[in-house]
Amino acid sequence: MGTIAQTHLGSLVALVVIGAGVLHACWNAIAKHVEDRLIAFALIGVVLTAGGGATLALTGLPSRACLAFAIVSTVLRLVYDAALMNCYRLGSFNQVYPIARGTSPLVVALGAYLFVGERLAGLELCGVTILAGGLMSLALSSGRIARADLPAVGAAILTGLTIASYSLVDGIGVRHAHNPLAYAALLFVLEGPVFPVVALVRRPPAAWATPRVLGTGLTAGALTFLAYGAVLWAQSRAPLAEVAALRETSVITAALIGTFVLRERFGARRVASAVLVAAGILLISR
Repeated sequence: MGTIAQTHLGSLVALVVIGAGVLHACWNAIAKHVEDRLIAFALIGVVLTAGGGATLALTGLPSRACLAFAIVSTVLRLVYDAALMNCYRLGSFNQVYPIARGTSPLVVALGAYLFVGERLAGLELCGVTILAGGLMSLALSSGRIARADLPAVGAAILTGLTIASYSLVDGIGVRHAHNPLAYAALLFVLEGPVFPVVALVRRPPAAWATPRVLGTGLTAGALTFLAYGAVLWAQSRAPLAEVAALRETSVITAALIGTFVLRERFGARRVASAVLVAAGILLISR
Protein backbone atom coordinates (compact mmCIF):
# COMPACT_ATOMS: atom_id res chain seq x y z
CA MET A 1 0.00 0.00 0.00
CA GLY A 2 1.19 3.52 -0.71
CA THR A 3 2.50 5.53 2.22
CA ILE A 4 1.48 8.96 3.43
CA ALA A 5 4.04 11.62 2.60
CA GLN A 6 3.16 13.56 5.76
CA THR A 7 1.80 12.51 9.14
CA HIS A 8 0.08 15.86 9.59
CA LEU A 9 -1.56 18.48 7.43
CA GLY A 10 1.03 20.79 5.90
CA SER A 11 0.20 24.32 4.80
CA LEU A 12 -0.10 23.42 1.11
CA VAL A 13 -2.38 20.45 1.77
CA ALA A 14 -4.51 22.53 4.14
CA LEU A 15 -4.94 25.28 1.54
CA VAL A 16 -5.86 22.74 -1.15
CA VAL A 17 -8.47 21.11 1.11
CA ILE A 18 -10.00 24.45 2.11
CA GLY A 19 -10.14 25.43 -1.57
CA ALA A 20 -11.83 22.13 -2.38
CA GLY A 21 -14.41 22.90 0.30
CA VAL A 22 -15.15 26.26 -1.30
CA LEU A 23 -15.67 24.61 -4.69
CA HIS A 24 -17.85 21.93 -3.10
CA ALA A 25 -20.15 24.47 -1.45
CA CYS A 26 -20.50 26.33 -4.75
CA TRP A 27 -21.54 23.29 -6.78
CA ASN A 28 -23.95 22.20 -4.05
CA ALA A 29 -25.57 25.63 -4.04
CA ILE A 30 -26.01 25.29 -7.80
CA ALA A 31 -27.49 21.80 -7.42
CA LYS A 32 -29.92 22.98 -4.74
CA HIS A 33 -31.31 25.82 -6.82
CA VAL A 34 -31.52 24.14 -10.21
CA GLU A 35 -35.16 23.38 -10.94
CA ASP A 36 -34.54 19.90 -12.39
CA ARG A 37 -31.87 18.29 -10.21
CA LEU A 38 -31.79 15.07 -12.23
CA ILE A 39 -30.67 17.06 -15.26
CA ALA A 40 -28.16 18.94 -13.10
CA PHE A 41 -26.61 15.72 -11.80
CA ALA A 42 -26.67 14.26 -15.30
CA LEU A 43 -24.68 17.20 -16.67
CA ILE A 44 -22.27 16.89 -13.75
CA GLY A 45 -21.89 13.24 -14.76
CA VAL A 46 -21.10 14.25 -18.35
CA VAL A 47 -18.23 16.45 -17.15
CA LEU A 48 -16.94 13.77 -14.76
CA THR A 49 -16.97 11.13 -17.50
CA ALA A 50 -15.23 13.35 -20.06
CA GLY A 51 -12.71 14.72 -17.59
CA GLY A 52 -12.02 11.32 -16.06
CA GLY A 53 -11.55 9.71 -19.47
CA ALA A 54 -9.16 12.44 -20.60
CA THR A 55 -7.15 12.16 -17.39
CA LEU A 56 -6.90 8.37 -17.67
CA ALA A 57 -5.61 8.77 -21.21
CA LEU A 58 -2.73 10.80 -19.77
CA THR A 59 -2.04 8.88 -16.54
CA GLY A 60 -2.99 5.33 -17.47
CA LEU A 61 -4.94 3.08 -15.13
CA PRO A 62 -4.08 3.06 -11.42
CA SER A 63 -2.79 -0.04 -9.64
CA ARG A 64 -5.12 -3.06 -9.69
CA ALA A 65 -4.95 -3.08 -5.88
CA CYS A 66 -7.32 -0.08 -5.78
CA LEU A 67 -9.98 -1.47 -8.13
CA ALA A 68 -12.23 -2.97 -5.42
CA PHE A 69 -12.08 0.28 -3.45
CA ALA A 70 -13.03 2.28 -6.55
CA ILE A 71 -16.05 0.04 -7.23
CA VAL A 72 -17.28 0.22 -3.62
CA SER A 73 -16.74 3.98 -3.60
CA THR A 74 -18.72 4.37 -6.82
CA VAL A 75 -21.72 2.60 -5.27
CA LEU A 76 -21.46 4.73 -2.12
CA ARG A 77 -21.15 7.94 -4.12
CA LEU A 78 -24.24 7.10 -6.16
CA VAL A 79 -26.14 6.53 -2.90
CA TYR A 80 -24.75 9.87 -1.72
CA ASP A 81 -25.94 11.64 -4.89
CA ALA A 82 -29.44 10.22 -4.48
CA ALA A 83 -29.51 11.12 -0.77
CA LEU A 84 -28.27 14.64 -1.53
CA MET A 85 -31.00 15.21 -4.10
CA ASN A 86 -33.53 14.04 -1.51
CA CYS A 87 -32.04 16.45 1.06
CA TYR A 88 -32.49 19.39 -1.25
CA ARG A 89 -36.04 18.30 -2.04
CA LEU A 90 -36.97 18.15 1.65
CA GLY A 91 -35.06 21.00 3.29
CA SER A 92 -33.38 24.37 2.86
CA PHE A 93 -29.77 24.68 1.74
CA ASN A 94 -28.53 26.34 4.94
CA GLN A 95 -30.14 23.62 7.06
CA VAL A 96 -29.36 20.32 5.35
CA TYR A 97 -25.89 21.17 3.99
CA PRO A 98 -24.28 21.82 7.43
CA ILE A 99 -25.91 18.74 8.96
CA ALA A 100 -24.75 16.50 6.12
CA ARG A 101 -21.21 17.87 6.19
CA GLY A 102 -21.02 18.03 9.99
CA THR A 103 -21.94 14.38 10.45
CA SER A 104 -18.90 13.18 8.55
CA PRO A 105 -15.69 14.30 10.35
CA LEU A 106 -16.02 12.32 13.58
CA VAL A 107 -17.24 9.23 11.71
CA VAL A 108 -14.19 9.45 9.44
CA ALA A 109 -11.92 9.92 12.46
CA LEU A 110 -13.36 6.77 14.07
CA GLY A 111 -13.14 4.81 10.82
CA ALA A 112 -9.55 5.94 10.18
CA TYR A 113 -8.64 4.78 13.68
CA LEU A 114 -10.34 1.38 13.23
CA PHE A 115 -9.36 0.59 9.63
CA VAL A 116 -6.17 2.52 8.92
CA GLY A 117 -4.64 2.76 12.37
CA GLU A 118 -4.48 6.57 12.34
CA ARG A 119 -4.39 8.07 15.83
CA LEU A 120 -4.88 11.79 16.19
CA ALA A 121 -2.88 13.69 18.79
CA GLY A 122 -4.76 15.50 21.55
CA LEU A 123 -4.93 18.90 19.88
CA GLU A 124 -5.91 17.46 16.49
CA LEU A 125 -8.65 15.36 18.09
CA CYS A 126 -9.93 18.45 19.95
CA GLY A 127 -9.84 20.33 16.65
CA VAL A 128 -11.89 17.68 14.84
CA THR A 129 -14.42 17.63 17.70
CA ILE A 130 -14.73 21.43 17.88
CA LEU A 131 -14.99 21.68 14.10
CA ALA A 132 -17.73 19.05 13.95
CA GLY A 133 -19.57 20.82 16.77
CA GLY A 134 -19.30 24.15 14.99
CA LEU A 135 -20.60 22.69 11.76
CA MET A 136 -23.57 21.09 13.47
CA SER A 137 -24.33 24.25 15.44
CA LEU A 138 -24.53 26.14 12.15
CA ALA A 139 -27.43 23.87 11.23
CA LEU A 140 -29.17 24.68 14.52
CA SER A 141 -28.37 28.38 14.52
CA SER A 142 -31.98 29.41 14.10
CA GLY A 143 -33.11 27.37 17.13
CA ARG A 144 -34.35 23.86 17.71
CA ILE A 145 -35.46 21.65 14.82
CA ALA A 146 -39.24 21.45 14.41
CA ARG A 147 -41.08 18.17 13.84
CA ALA A 148 -41.71 19.17 10.23
CA ASP A 149 -37.95 19.37 9.70
CA LEU A 150 -37.28 15.78 10.81
CA PRO A 151 -37.49 14.20 7.31
CA ALA A 152 -34.95 16.70 5.98
CA VAL A 153 -32.69 16.21 9.00
CA GLY A 154 -32.89 12.42 8.64
CA ALA A 155 -31.99 12.66 4.96
CA ALA A 156 -29.09 14.99 5.80
CA ILE A 157 -27.72 12.59 8.43
CA LEU A 158 -27.94 9.70 5.94
CA THR A 159 -26.09 11.86 3.44
CA GLY A 160 -23.41 12.59 6.04
CA LEU A 161 -22.94 8.89 6.74
CA THR A 162 -22.48 8.19 3.04
CA ILE A 163 -19.93 11.02 2.87
CA ALA A 164 -17.99 9.45 5.73
CA SER A 165 -18.21 6.01 4.11
CA TYR A 166 -16.91 6.95 0.68
CA SER A 167 -14.28 9.25 2.24
CA LEU A 168 -12.86 6.31 4.19
CA VAL A 169 -12.99 3.95 1.22
CA ASP A 170 -11.34 6.49 -1.07
CA GLY A 171 -8.76 7.43 1.54
CA ILE A 172 -7.62 3.81 1.64
CA GLY A 173 -8.10 3.21 -2.09
CA VAL A 174 -6.07 6.21 -3.23
CA ARG A 175 -3.13 4.94 -1.19
CA HIS A 176 -3.32 1.59 -2.96
CA ALA A 177 -3.48 3.34 -6.34
CA HIS A 178 0.00 4.92 -6.16
CA ASN A 179 -1.36 7.72 -8.37
CA PRO A 180 -4.07 10.01 -6.93
CA LEU A 181 -4.95 11.50 -10.34
CA ALA A 182 -5.44 8.09 -11.94
CA TYR A 183 -7.58 6.91 -9.02
CA ALA A 184 -9.74 10.05 -9.16
CA ALA A 185 -10.14 9.66 -12.92
CA LEU A 186 -11.18 6.02 -12.54
CA LEU A 187 -13.82 7.03 -9.98
CA PHE A 188 -15.19 9.69 -12.30
CA VAL A 189 -15.36 7.30 -15.26
CA LEU A 190 -17.21 4.70 -13.17
CA GLU A 191 -19.66 7.13 -11.56
CA GLY A 192 -20.09 9.72 -14.29
CA PRO A 193 -22.26 7.88 -16.86
CA VAL A 194 -24.99 6.73 -14.44
CA PHE A 195 -27.09 9.88 -14.11
CA PRO A 196 -26.79 10.87 -17.79
CA VAL A 197 -28.22 7.45 -18.74
CA VAL A 198 -31.04 7.79 -16.19
CA ALA A 199 -31.83 11.30 -17.41
CA LEU A 200 -31.88 10.19 -21.06
CA VAL A 201 -34.52 7.62 -20.14
CA ARG A 202 -36.61 9.88 -17.89
CA ARG A 203 -36.31 13.31 -19.51
CA PRO A 204 -36.96 14.51 -23.09
CA PRO A 205 -34.00 15.91 -25.06
CA ALA A 206 -35.52 19.39 -24.86
CA ALA A 207 -34.93 19.40 -21.08
CA TRP A 208 -31.18 19.47 -21.71
CA ALA A 209 -31.16 21.95 -24.55
CA THR A 210 -31.44 25.44 -23.02
CA PRO A 211 -28.18 27.41 -22.65
CA ARG A 212 -29.00 28.22 -19.01
CA VAL A 213 -29.46 24.55 -18.04
CA LEU A 214 -26.35 23.48 -19.94
CA GLY A 215 -24.21 26.29 -18.55
CA THR A 216 -25.31 25.74 -14.96
CA GLY A 217 -24.96 21.96 -15.02
CA LEU A 218 -21.60 21.93 -16.79
CA THR A 219 -20.24 24.57 -14.38
CA ALA A 220 -21.32 22.45 -11.42
CA GLY A 221 -19.63 19.46 -13.05
CA ALA A 222 -16.33 21.30 -13.47
CA LEU A 223 -16.42 22.39 -9.83
CA THR A 224 -17.16 18.82 -8.73
CA PHE A 225 -14.28 17.45 -10.79
CA LEU A 226 -11.78 19.92 -9.33
CA ALA A 227 -13.07 19.69 -5.75
CA TYR A 228 -12.99 15.93 -5.33
CA GLY A 229 -9.79 15.49 -7.32
CA ALA A 230 -8.12 17.89 -4.87
CA VAL A 231 -9.49 16.01 -1.86
CA LEU A 232 -8.19 12.66 -3.16
CA TRP A 233 -4.76 14.20 -3.71
CA ALA A 234 -4.81 15.48 -0.12
CA GLN A 235 -5.93 12.10 1.24
CA SER A 236 -2.84 10.50 -0.26
CA ARG A 237 -0.64 12.93 1.67
CA ALA A 238 -2.26 13.55 5.06
CA PRO A 239 -4.35 11.77 7.74
CA LEU A 240 -7.89 11.01 6.60
CA ALA A 241 -9.61 12.47 9.66
CA GLU A 242 -7.82 15.80 9.35
CA VAL A 243 -8.57 16.08 5.62
CA ALA A 244 -12.23 15.16 6.20
CA ALA A 245 -12.63 17.69 9.00
CA LEU A 246 -10.92 20.56 7.20
CA ARG A 247 -12.86 19.87 4.02
CA GLU A 248 -16.11 20.48 5.89
CA THR A 249 -15.23 24.13 6.34
CA SER A 250 -17.23 24.34 3.13
CA VAL A 251 -20.20 25.16 5.37
CA ILE A 252 -18.69 28.61 5.96
CA THR A 253 -18.76 29.21 2.21
CA ALA A 254 -22.31 27.84 2.16
CA ALA A 255 -23.34 30.29 4.89
CA LEU A 256 -21.78 33.19 2.95
CA ILE A 257 -23.57 32.09 -0.21
CA GLY A 258 -26.81 31.97 1.75
CA THR A 259 -26.22 35.47 3.12
CA PHE A 260 -24.91 37.40 0.12
CA VAL A 261 -26.30 35.46 -2.84
CA LEU A 262 -29.53 34.00 -1.50
CA ARG A 263 -30.12 36.92 0.92
CA GLU A 264 -30.60 34.69 3.97
CA ARG A 265 -30.01 36.20 7.40
CA PHE A 266 -26.64 35.50 9.10
CA GLY A 267 -27.42 36.02 12.81
CA ALA A 268 -25.34 36.05 15.98
CA ARG A 269 -25.66 32.29 16.48
CA ARG A 270 -24.17 31.64 13.06
CA VAL A 271 -21.31 34.02 13.83
CA ALA A 272 -20.58 32.03 17.01
CA SER A 273 -20.74 28.78 15.05
CA ALA A 274 -18.31 30.15 12.47
CA VAL A 275 -15.90 31.05 15.30
CA LEU A 276 -16.03 27.42 16.49
CA VAL A 277 -15.27 26.26 12.96
CA ALA A 278 -12.30 28.63 12.74
CA ALA A 279 -10.99 27.41 16.12
CA GLY A 280 -11.22 23.82 14.90
CA ILE A 281 -9.29 24.70 11.75
CA LEU A 282 -6.48 26.32 13.75
CA LEU A 283 -6.11 23.26 15.97
CA ILE A 284 -6.13 20.80 13.04
CA SER A 285 -3.77 22.69 10.73
CA ARG A 286 -1.41 24.20 13.33
